[in-house]
Amino acid sequence: MSDEVAAGHVRVRMDVSYDGSEFSGWAKQASGRRTVQGEIEEALRTVTRSGGTNYDLTVAGRTDAGVHARGQVAHVDLPEELWAEHREKLLKRMAGRLPKDVRVWALAEAPSGFNARFSAMWRRYAYRVTDNPGGVDPLLRGHVLWHDWPLDVDAMNEAARGLLGEYDFAAYCKKREGATTIRTLQELRLERGNDGVITATVRADAFCHNMVRSLIGALLFVGDGHRGADWPAKVLAAGVRDSAVHVVRPHGLTLEEVGYPADELLAARNKEARNKRTLPGAGCC
Repeated sequence: MSDEVAAGHVRVRMDVSYDGSEFSGWAKQASGRRTVQGEIEEALRTVTRSGGTNYDLTVAGRTDAGVHARGQVAHVDLPEELWAEHREKLLKRMAGRLPKDVRVWALAEAPSGFNARFSAMWRRYAYRVTDNPGGVDPLLRGHVLWHDWPLDVDAMNEAARGLLGEYDFAAYCKKREGATTIRTLQELRLERGNDGVITATVRADAFCHNMVRSLIGALLFVGDGHRGADWPAKVLAAGVRDSAVHVVRPHGLTLEEVGYPADELLAARNKEARNKRTLPGAGCC
């Protein structure tokens, strides 16, 4: 699949953050619901005086309704003359046009071979939860889940270690037709802060639908004593959805960072990421 930038166009990288509370996710919807992509594309169209012309964004990772982002990355291909005309003031003009719950922090011409989605080496999310008997700090209520059972973080970390590596995460994903559920989970660890909030750091080469929220749901069952530390790995090995694995609420989840290789490796990564994945030793069919 070719990813050549059309003649006369330039690829622009965007670094984006947003509070997902009032959005129906990242991706534009035919229903006309409010989305992050829709807001940014509308602002871009307005400040560049592009009329009915829409410049579509490609994003590193689509987030669901209610999920936040601090380090989201997208790209857009713009006509060279439009980029040349607006590049100096585009960032400030976007800030003046965008609603306050979404920001574009950087706009820059992307290096050759860059694709916000396919060039990414990994995505890092954080999920925040508290087991404070009194509930969530009102100032954090839109970003922290309240779990009303005491949580054993050591037990949760023990369980998390059994999930690291390259596996078929079908048991923790909402299946999509034609899409693989094989992923490499590179990091999964939890830490309780001085404020009592437990932050789970989750990093993988990519994520399938609902994967992070399902993993956290399984670990919460371990942390509160409903399941043993070996249970999440057993669910993974079974390869099918377990009714006991709950998809936790989205507001505790934030996309924190997207990692890319050195510029000279972008094109190779772009190509590699498009290949159909199989596990070592798996048959062709």
